[in-house]
Amino acid sequence: MLYKNKQSKVVASRRHFKKTMLASALAAASCASLAQAQEEQSNNDLMLEEVVVQGTRATIQTTIDIKRSSTTIVDGMSANDIGDMPALSIGEALESITGASSHRENGGATEISIRGLGPYLSATTFNGRNASNGSGDRSVNFSQFPSELVNKVAIYKTQDASLIEGGVAGLIALETVKPLDYNKRRLQIEAKAGFQPNQQNIKDSMAGDVGFRGSASYVDQFEFDNGMALGISLGYEQSDIAQPESEMRASSPSGTSLFACINDPSVTDRGYYMPTAGDCEDPVSGPSNSGDYNTEINPETGEAYDAGKDFAFAPSSNSYRQNDTSDEREAIFAAIQFQPNNKTDINIDYQTSERIQAEKRHDLNFANQKRTTPGVTPESLVVSDSGAITNWKGETAIESNSELYRRDEDYTGYGINVAYDLTTDLTISADYSFSETTRVENQMLLRTQSDDRDVYGELTSQYRPMVQWDRDSGIRQYEITGFDVTDHSLFSDRYRARIDSDVDRTNTIEAFRADFDWRLDGVITAIKGGARYSELEYLDMGPTVRNEFEVTIGDFPTLSNINETCAIEFPESDFLSSERDGALITILDDQGNVTKEVNSWATFDTACAVSMLADFTGESTEFPEMPESLASVTDVTETTKAAYIMADFDSAFMNKTIRGNFGLRVVQTDVESIGYRTPYTIETSDTGILSLVPIEGADLERVEAGGDYTEVLPSVNLIVDLTDDLMLRGAVYRGLSRPEPADMSYQRGFTVSSEEDITTLDELIQNVSGDGNPNLQPLTSWSFDTAIEWYPNQDTMLAFGLYHKSFQGGFETTRTTEEFLIDGQVVPADFDLTETNDDASNLTGIEITATHNFSYLPGFLSGFGAKASYNYAESDFEFEDSNYGDITVRDDEGNIVSQSQGIVEPGNVPGFSDHVFSGQLYYSAGDFDGSLIYKYRSEYFQPYTSNGTRLRYVGDTGVWEARMSYYITDNVRLSLEGINLFDEPKRQYHYTTDNLGEVNSYGPRVFFGVKAKFL
Repeated sequence: MLYKNKQSKVVASRRHFKKTMLASALAAASCASLAQAQEEQSNNDLMLEEVVVQGTRATIQTTIDIKRSSTTIVDGMSANDIGDMPALSIGEALESITGASSHRENGGATEISIRGLGPYLSATTFNGRNASNGSGDRSVNFSQFPSELVNKVAIYKTQDASLIEGGVAGLIALETVKPLDYNKRRLQIEAKAGFQPNQQNIKDSMAGDVGFRGSASYVDQFEFDNGMALGISLGYEQSDIAQPESEMRASSPSGTSLFACINDPSVTDRGYYMPTAGDCEDPVSGPSNSGDYNTEINPETGEAYDAGKDFAFAPSSNSYRQNDTSDEREAIFAAIQFQPNNKTDINIDYQTSERIQAEKRHDLNFANQKRTTPGVTPESLVVSDSGAITNWKGETAIESNSELYRRDEDYTGYGINVAYDLTTDLTISADYSFSETTRVENQMLLRTQSDDRDVYGELTSQYRPMVQWDRDSGIRQYEITGFDVTDHSLFSDRYRARIDSDVDRTNTIEAFRADFDWRLDGVITAIKGGARYSELEYLDMGPTVRNEFEVTIGDFPTLSNINETCAIEFPESDFLSSERDGALITILDDQGNVTKEVNSWATFDTACAVSMLADFTGESTEFPEMPESLASVTDVTETTKAAYIMADFDSAFMNKTIRGNFGLRVVQTDVESIGYRTPYTIETSDTGILSLVPIEGADLERVEAGGDYTEVLPSVNLIVDLTDDLMLRGAVYRGLSRPEPADMSYQRGFTVSSEEDITTLDELIQNVSGDGNPNLQPLTSWSFDTAIEWYPNQDTMLAFGLYHKSFQGGFETTRTTEEFLIDGQVVPADFDLTETNDDASNLTGIEITATHNFSYLPGFLSGFGAKASYNYAESDFEFEDSNYGDITVRDDEGNIVSQSQGIVEPGNVPGFSDHVFSGQLYYSAGDFDGSLIYKYRSEYFQPYTSNGTRLRYVGDTGVWEARMSYYITDNVRLSLEGINLFDEPKRQYHYTTDNLGEVNSYGPRVFFGVKAKFL
């Protein structure tokens, strides 16, 4: 049977619960019967009984064992058998651990936050080593790793000196099986069929109606006559599933697509009350995109120039997106454990994962949402106190856009670890590891738009029909006058194709470490130490490389041919049915009468239309290659050297056992960042006038910059055994979280001064543009943790923890003078860059964990058990939005260069949720096991990867999951698993917590599985 307890015969002497507040918090409803049952059991002194534990109960027992036996504060779980991690993904498994919560993409758990702190503040190891990723930050996409091939997950919430640095919030550790430690032969095969109700609504879906996940694993051990032992472990997983999304979207603030426009009747030279139609951020006179709310402080008043004026956040566009997806993954895990003698242990492991995510997207896009229509838009506009628009009316172009998207992400990791017992008390070890992730993203896009003529040249509508929308039902729903969005022929504006190579990234981590463990007798029970060297390389080839071509307006024969040939029926029935109230789109005639109510629009076959456009224009549909020396390339190498010393201790004080460890870790990091820019020569005229002249025909010039820091990280972990089942913990440590690799780029470009009488080098450059700061410093924190934990039996735990983190460091924009080597001479110029400052902030929180099994209850009730965890925290950390927040820019001497007065409240720590909760009710009886799980996290701030200085919030999320399994024989198990059972959407908000920017509806996912064990 699976999940057999290692101690099949146990002493079952149970102490009765004390009637305390702790017991009542664990199980108030059953407190009386619990006390009575355990009192009766205690009378059966030292009675031996056979206990076979499996399923959810066994897994929860491992969570108790992991927490109780660790010196640091750790929560985790392990499977007693391969492939028995109780989750559909590693992300979902981690979510059930106390204080952990996930960020969801495509309906599944991806990035993990610890105690409500975002993935930026966490570190992740795989078999004790750092894992790379393809996102440009340091978070790990846990959906890349199959849960079927991982046997242990744990979150270290306090740190000791031996742990790899990098996580202020904590360290997430994933482990695969060691074959000799597993100590049994096992061949196992599992297959799962995936079903999604939303997928059944999509015709001819990319992944078919039923998805598939299959895995196979083999573990064996070989003992030889000479005392040698060899263990091997092989695992293979293949997955082909769908992750459909129905979406409502709006332009994000990551670029220049979302402005705070003036909404004040007294202001008519810009904003919504302009006398002529136009984009609200474009002033009547002056450059475009310069007429939004001016947050710059007027020195005469001490307030923003536009202080007191009403405003409204205007996105460039609003849209619906119908999304058909396919997610294919193939993974191989392998391990060899070799013990040539009783002193040497050699472990070699290898992992590879290849994942392809593909999407067919169809967008109905309302393209002119910043536009104001005089006499219509300002009078109809309804705006919240924070500037969020909830009702809009005006003339806007309507687009039917289609897109094919594909992401290829490959992960490879391997390592070798050798441990040798020099003596019976001294062990030395060495470890080498390599991890690499590559990510490539490509897109093929088609844009079609409304016009006053159809594709046959007939006058039928207008370029910008009148459109009104509101959010009365929670999402935007539209009324359109005189334009039928389901009529393909009305989308007749020029047809434009884009072939984009979007992303080409490689992230590599190579590391070597050496450690010793010297075990002693006495108060100091062990001294441990070691050193580690690692090198992280991050290469991002830069922004999108695009091939664009189109058929112009008026070429009606070509437009109509493409339109007729490539028109397709809307792919999905019941689109956004779980989020809408009534029809998404109501179509009116010119008299205001309803002519049609629809939940779909005219869509096109992207590949068909782009191919026809390419044939007509003589263009290629091949994706363009990304150049190797692009001016916007990010090429960062981070080299880290670390060393630590730590002592374990175990003593007694006032008849109490006191144990733990204390130590020190020293970390030194160097960063080298490479960029490319146009090469110049400095020419001097006969009269001494200087000028910068680009070198004609020359390749881009390679330039370098760097940074470094050294941090000392002390730590103390303490445990006091108050009684046999009650322990008190405490920890103090200093941690750090490093800047994201993508933020340490060195992208610099010049605008050459146009002055004609320059005589000094510092006047040659008018301004510097670019991004990145190779000398970004880490965010550090002193952390203080304490917890009291009660373990009355192997099925029961009640833990209460209190923690406090004192952060040192925030982010600010500083105007600095950078020196550039041009033509052999140093040219200074001013540049604004993001730096880590010395601001202090604090975070304080509590976490509670309770788990219990009701095995003492009569009859079927004895199969029930429950587990619950809750985390609450408060923080005064402030993250100001770079567009509309309070921003003070200082120079290198601390003098104020510029100030702005914000109109949006600052965000908190990235990924920070006040409340995180998970609860589980499970039932085990014989060969049946089932559980119902609820996971909740409150609203949090999630920076954009492309521009991490703008505010985006993700709304409260509560997700239900369920699992059931049944053994039809001792070696064959059936399972049924479901996540997001009640179709909880993900909601995102831009700038403010009520400015709804995106709603993603995923639907539930259900998997039926069969697992068979052999040997």
